[in-house]
Amino acid sequence: MSELQTKINTAIERLKAFEPADEPYYLCYSGGKDSDCIRILSDLAGVKHDIVHNLTTVDAPETVRYIKSIPNVQIKMPKYSMWQLIEKKKIPPTRLVRYCCSELKEKGGKGRVKVTGVRWAESASRKQNGGIVKIIGKPKSTIALAEELQAEYEQVPKGGLILNIDNDESRRMVEQCYRTTSTLVNPIIDWTDEDVWKFLNHYGCKSNPLYQCGDKRIGCIGCPMQGGAGMKSDLVRYPKYRDNYLRAFKRMLKAREAAGLDNNSWNSPEDVMMWWVGDNPLQMSFETPEYLK
Repeated sequence: MSELQTKINTAIERLKAFEPADEPYYLCYSGGKDSDCIRILSDLAGVKHDIVHNLTTVDAPETVRYIKSIPNVQIKMPKYSMWQLIEKKKIPPTRLVRYCCSELKEKGGKGRVKVTGVRWAESASRKQNGGIVKIIGKPKSTIALAEELQAEYEQVPKGGLILNIDNDESRRMVEQCYRTTSTLVNPIIDWTDEDVWKFLNHYGCKSNPLYQCGDKRIGCIGCPMQGGAGMKSDLVRYPKYRDNYLRAFKRMLKAREAAGLDNNSWNSPEDVMMWWVGDNPLQMSFETPEYLK
């Protein structure tokens, strides 16, 4: 048996092991390659699952079209668009002020067991903060339950518990926790990029067309996590989104003035844009304001 086939079988067993008894999995579908893997694996495992995409309003048009082409995908609209959030929060999203993720991507599936395509190979942070099962809840309560059930766990710096062992105690932990915590099952946590592409090619999944345009990762247009060069490239490629950001920055500046906030030498939406996509060290060191905490 090949190493990849072993990983496929293991991922299927992980999905079967933690399947909720009374409702489908909540499969977090972004339209990227890892999402396609967990979507296909869930079918292979025969587990019940809802495929859900939380629309960010700054998804690339190619991504939206691709997601709509996938059978049975549920597309959820956010309460506020990115443009509304910028005005509401009174600052653009940055690497450190990442309200966009919490507001646009991570709110869905409360009280459900979520399946994600998180992989260690994606970043050092994911290696440190991700395992086969992650339970996010009140630390004292979750630790107390883990110890009561004798489940093997690790605490992670960003909060929550990682259950890295597929054993009965871990299953019992998930069964008792998921209604009151955020419970994530990550079946391809140990897959490499090569594993992902080999798997998708084998099952005839063409994947998001943006990969064929040379993109390595699929994300929001203007995402600050990709750095200034990537942000600039996005805004050149999608000028309508650039203009939407500028309009949002204009409303944001007015909201800051009305709230009596310092505009940080921003005299126009263009000033905000230049700061936002530039290599300005302020963006990297900006501390979260009190009104965002």
